[in-house]
Amino acid sequence: MTSRRPLHLTVHLVGAASGVHPGAWRWPASDPHTFASIDRWVQAARTAERGLLDAVFLSDVPGLWGDITDHPQEAYFLEPTLVLTAIARATSRIGLIGTASTSFNEPYNIARRFQSLDLISHGRAGWNTVTTFVPVVAENFGGAGIAERPDRYGRGNEFTDVVRALWASWQPGALLADVATGRFTDAERLRPVHHHGEHFDVRGPLPLPPSEQGHPVIFQAGASEPGRDLAARTADAVFSGATTTETARAYAADIRARAAAYGRDPASIAILPGLMTSIGSTEAEAAARLERLDELAYRDGDLARLAARLHLDVATLDPDRPIPPRSLPPLGIEGAVDVLDAGLLERAHRGLTVRALLRPRWTGHLVAAGTPEHVADVIEHWHRVGAADGFTLMPDVIADGLPAFVDHVLPILRRRGLWPHEYGEATLRERLGLPLPDGARQAREAREARR
Repeated sequence: MTSRRPLHLTVHLVGAASGVHPGAWRWPASDPHTFASIDRWVQAARTAERGLLDAVFLSDVPGLWGDITDHPQEAYFLEPTLVLTAIARATSRIGLIGTASTSFNEPYNIARRFQSLDLISHGRAGWNTVTTFVPVVAENFGGAGIAERPDRYGRGNEFTDVVRALWASWQPGALLADVATGRFTDAERLRPVHHHGEHFDVRGPLPLPPSEQGHPVIFQAGASEPGRDLAARTADAVFSGATTTETARAYAADIRARAAAYGRDPASIAILPGLMTSIGSTEAEAAARLERLDELAYRDGDLARLAARLHLDVATLDPDRPIPPRSLPPLGIEGAVDVLDAGLLERAHRGLTVRALLRPRWTGHLVAAGTPEHVADVIEHWHRVGAADGFTLMPDVIADGLPAFVDHVLPILRRRGLWPHEYGEATLRERLGLPLPDGARQAREAREARR
């Protein structure tokens, strides 16, 4: 199997906008105050747009979790849709994907917030759905605790259905805005959703018409069984984790088989695994860069944190030996470790020493560290063999790692015919090869006629 979909690249502005590597915030090119500076977020998005990337991607955990005495929180401090709104006004083409939890929001608020972003950006918005499992977050929203996984995903499925229904509550032709006749809408085409379900009662409709792309694109990061099912049933694109082409192809095949079972076109879903990049002008320079970042990232207590993530007794860990397989949680067992630690568990089962596991490259994603040619080779190979429709880029350091990718890797991909010389389609939906909903094209043409 080879990929027939054009290559897609988004960039995850992870690590509070410093970068995916835990040492990124201390890197000389970084600013430790980046997480709270909207100018830095906008600057990163403009760099990504200069490279013609499809979108910027923001994750989110709505709470302060873990000890941040000697490092920033891995998730975000600024609220994603507010950051993306600022980026929308400072850019013109790049997509804007933000995360919002189905566990600690209401469907109407999320539908309105992301449809607003979609209108503000002229059809560039995407919503990444998550079912939050961080216990401290629950303490910020009533303290009832994190629901069990089946309940979280039951709510998540219903939540997504309600949001999509609200986005469709303005039928094609509902907006008239006819000054001559004095008719603003066709009331017959403006329909409440009247949803009454297990988790939600929502009347609707939204107070907002469709955008140029109709409504936001839906992203999902399905890893567990119910997560994959939610992605297959509802997502337009999937942010996945894989470190080999074999596991990536198996994951994509599973998602697409599930989508077909729901009556969807399996080829319509874009699979975009994470790709951590660390770029140097030579292999030695790239290796030295990672070595220095590792030194900047080391913290007292890392061994204890590793043990906790793998459900082990820290006293049994020898830094210079692998963890015996019999001591590790089994691979592929639901709930053996948190979803975010699945990649770490897989590396432990491959026999890496504890010291190697402690090196902060635990992303659970593919790592491309080397020259621009090497990074381009990795991307081309995975795309050519059908292991990925593209990637969600995670530069080691945003400040200089993202410009290095834009200025040195993308020209190579361009010469190979894999990357465009200019933006084509105007909306995020069209750029990802997704069909426009009914009425979206007419709505966009009407807006263009008024400009």
